[in-house]
Amino acid sequence: MKRDIGKEILEGVRELKQGRTGRITTLPPIAGTREALALSQAEFARLLGVSVRTLQEWEQGRRAPSGAARTLILIANRNPKALLDVA
Repeated sequence: MKRDIGKEILEGVRELKQGRTGRITTLPPIAGTREALALSQAEFARLLGVSVRTLQEWEQGRRAPSGAARTLILIANRNPKALLDVA
């Protein structure tokens, strides 16, 4: 059965609005993920669609990624080939 990601997202938003907590996902170290892919900061930032400065802020713990960038980092960590295949 094929997943309906849009429907899942809408259901999640509705749950959050109702005060139910969402799933909390801990990110692996971003610099470690990037290094495991053998990418420079510039290459990894381009792949994620963010500036090098933003990536540096994440790697140094001054800011945290959210949304699509967070998901892409998780994919890069768990299945690097999947991320590199679409790059």
